[in-house]
Amino acid sequence: MLYRGAALADGKSPQLRTGVSILVTGDRIEWIRPSESEPPVGEGTKVVDARGSTIVPGLVDCHSHLTMPGGSHWIERGTDPPETCIANAEHNGRLLSRSGVRWARDVGSPRGIDPTDRRDRALALGVRDRWRGRRDLPYVRAAGTWIAKTGYLPGVAVSVSTPEEMLTAARQQLDEGADLLKLMMDSPRAPDGSVPEESPWTADELRPVIEMARSRGAFVTAHTSTLPGARAAVGAGIHSLEHGFSIDAELAKTMARQGVFHVSTLAVFRSWVTFARTSPGAPVASARTQEVLPKRRAAAFESLRLTHAAGVRIAAGTDFGGGSLRANQLAWEVEALVDAGLAPWEALGAATYRGGELLGEPEAGTLRDGGPADFILVHGDPLDDPRSLWRVWRTAWEP
Repeated sequence: MLYRGAALADGKSPQLRTGVSILVTGDRIEWIRPSESEPPVGEGTKVVDARGSTIVPGLVDCHSHLTMPGGSHWIERGTDPPETCIANAEHNGRLLSRSGVRWARDVGSPRGIDPTDRRDRALALGVRDRWRGRRDLPYVRAAGTWIAKTGYLPGVAVSVSTPEEMLTAARQQLDEGADLLKLMMDSPRAPDGSVPEESPWTADELRPVIEMARSRGAFVTAHTSTLPGARAAVGAGIHSLEHGFSIDAELAKTMARQGVFHVSTLAVFRSWVTFARTSPGAPVASARTQEVLPKRRAAAFESLRLTHAAGVRIAAGTDFGGGSLRANQLAWEVEALVDAGLAPWEALGAATYRGGELLGEPEAGTLRDGGPADFILVHGDPLDDPRSLWRVWRTAWEP
């Protein structure tokens, strides 16, 4: 199939290429060339008139929860039965694919007996295995179940009370097939629902988990919304911070020096504000939560600005499922990154090739001759208007 006459935006520069053609054979890119100097193609090659659209690498959602639906009561959905969770994942997979997401990094799913493979483990691992090799669904890299200090996400996370229990739980997750590990670096909530400004673990307590995982070829990532938790995780040698809603300039510089990724999920704040009107009974719609949201949002956006200014690599995520967004809303996060100060091309890069770097997958979020035909066509120029990512016209994996 020949895609002819498109523009191309790869997220690696602010320059939009125009008049571009891409020849695809099977599931691989044969070549990318200027339309005016295309090599000859075989007789009968189907031609797609791509003029007026922009080719973008397949998107990478770096913070997702495949087995959960999201919405205003997202935490409640963590205790749904396994059959419901698996059905959620199949629906989410279709949403992801149609919205242009080619890779999904699942950073936590409930544990249960998978109704298909009958294995008792994090449910996203079975989903990953069944989707492998399917062209119509995203590639997946999956953590196991969240590992948290006892009292945090009770009934959903794997609860541990000591560093030794944490290390044992981490080994078990990898033994069960997890690609990476997710540690919750927020302390259990106070009686009023607030998150204490303290880390549940010290850097010295975390380090054995990170070193064990590294010896087995796996990364460890940390959920952080407080500065003490983020400092401890970075001090221990963490690979990435999820959310990172409280980061100061000194920590941002340390992250850059150590190569720690910042996985952004800023769009959740936009989502939470809407629930005050659309779902007034939701926990996040309470008067107290809505009152503190502007301050929390400002701190999160400032943290992102600091990591960006320090040169930290930023990868975009939605937190769909385990947060309030839905599986087809990565464009919302790209918009939020632009609001936080990234240039549109940098925000696009965060949702494409930076995600590939985070995953350690050099083909993810990139386009090249001979590479996988994992690209989308959108209406508009995402290097000027990030909202164009909402307007996916077609995907190369479902032509």
